Amino acid sequence: MDTLSYKTKSANKATVNKEWYVVDATNEVLGRLAAKVALVLRGKHKTSYTPHVDCGDNVIIINADKVRFTGDKLAQKEYIHYTGYPGGQRAETAAHLMNRDSRKVIENAVRGMLPKNRLGSELFRNLYVYADAAHLQAAQQPKELNLNTIK
Repeated sequence: MDTLSYKTKSANKATVNKEWYVVDATNEVLGRLAAKVALVLRGKHKTSYTPHVDCGDNVIIINADKVRFTGDKLAQKEYIHYTGYPGGQRAETAAHLMNRDSRKVIENAVRGMLPKNRLGSELFRNLYVYADAAHLQAAQQPKELNLNTIK
């Protein structure tokens, strides 16, 4: 028996094949959209997935202002941040954040589903979110990604 044929191939930065995908967020539920996009950003849909390497793809999300919330989350969900000063905790509802900058809602949801380390920060740089249908990455010739095909 040849034991050399059973070696595990581990991906690295040189051997990773990164692609560009565009996702339309129109009438998509926020959490389900974010979970599937985070999976593609991480590269878990590929057979060459390696946990410590950025082997995921680049994802462009368009129509972020048309994303959908279930239940009464639009009025009740709060995004909390801290300014760094005493008494500087600020809260903002999802409806207010959607009116102010709808891209931030999707970015917060996807960032929360990525690893909380240097790799997660590197993966988050592969996400591009736009409020309307126009995007700046036309030169990369992104493919349309159907979220229903991702499990």
